[in-house]
Amino acid sequence: MSSDMPSDAESDMGGQIRVSTLELFFDLVFVFTITQLTHTFAAHAGWSALGKVALVFAITWWMYSGFVWLTNEVAPTSSASRTGLLVGMLGFFLLSLAVPDAFGGSGVAFGLAYLLVTVVHTTMFWVAGGAQATRSMLRLAPLNLATALIVMAGGFFDSAPRELFWLTALILQIVTPYLFDAGGFIVRTSHFCERHGLVLIIAVGESVVAIGSGLVGEPITVGLVVRVVLGLTLAYALWWAYFGMDDERGEQALEAVPGTRRSRTAALSYGYCLYPMLIGIILAAAGMNEAIAHSARRETWAMALALSGGVALFFTGQAAFRTVLGLPRPWIRLLGAAAVLATAPSGVYWPAWVQLSLVLVVGYGSVIADDLLSLRAGTAGHYLDNSRRVVH
Repeated sequence: MSSDMPSDAESDMGGQIRVSTLELFFDLVFVFTITQLTHTFAAHAGWSALGKVALVFAITWWMYSGFVWLTNEVAPTSSASRTGLLVGMLGFFLLSLAVPDAFGGSGVAFGLAYLLVTVVHTTMFWVAGGAQATRSMLRLAPLNLATALIVMAGGFFDSAPRELFWLTALILQIVTPYLFDAGGFIVRTSHFCERHGLVLIIAVGESVVAIGSGLVGEPITVGLVVRVVLGLTLAYALWWAYFGMDDERGEQALEAVPGTRRSRTAALSYGYCLYPMLIGIILAAAGMNEAIAHSARRETWAMALALSGGVALFFTGQAAFRTVLGLPRPWIRLLGAAAVLATAPSGVYWPAWVQLSLVLVVGYGSVIADDLLSLRAGTAGHYLDNSRRVVH
């Protein structure tokens, strides 16, 4: 991460090359949503809770991605742009506070906060964006505002109609990139990829926080330490699965995409594909927390599937990410996902710590196998190359 102030060359380009500390601050506020969703699912684990978590996060993720595109174009180097981001942060924080009861009494608050975030995003693009980006944003703005109004309207209805409203909003978000030409948005790959990578690593860090918060007041025993080591190592395995190679390779692949196609490819790879990876982190964090705190008892099917299914969903999203960008071996992530998912029954029929151990061994094992294939093919990233040089 570099200074908040871009160089003269970067300023001439109109946007950012590296991520600023203010954007990192923004991401920390946004990731509070992930913390809230993790606690919400853990408190009411089941298919209904999963559907609601997935729906709320999908709607929220769309506008977070919108702010990544915004700061990719508008560097927060003026008082006006920094103030706009601060107001956007306030909107996301209010939205996060409403998440636990979004399908209950906080639906209106969630909808109003979402509308605030959308208006700030549109206004900043319109006022400070470059000429091409502003023209594209004027075509996108009606669709984004329509989505926000649907979300807000849903907040005034009871649970079932609210779900229908919000599902309609999500469908509109999914098809939006295909309803207008996004070629006017310039994707500065170093900033764009770093920003998405940061939110992913912060989300993994939040899974560690979830583990720690669930152990407050627990006596520190040898068994507890062992279980914590298992959980932290699993979190590390998720980090390594992406940042070991795909973080670097993804940026290189996106940079190689011709400018006319880069916006669509960026939206598919870093927008759509990172969504299941983040949902996977939410579920895995809830499952890890339960397995560590209550390791001696058997899990319900809901929590067992959360742990194994969360890691499997992370790998599945990464396989899609590799496919969109043409990165090597998306199939090995799919095999890893299937193998990890197959460990779910162990949490139901054996103590929870057994499942946690199996998920770690199977999941991390598939990642290590991928690393070995990369080394053999001579396509390793800088982490593996540096490690090999140290060994030699």
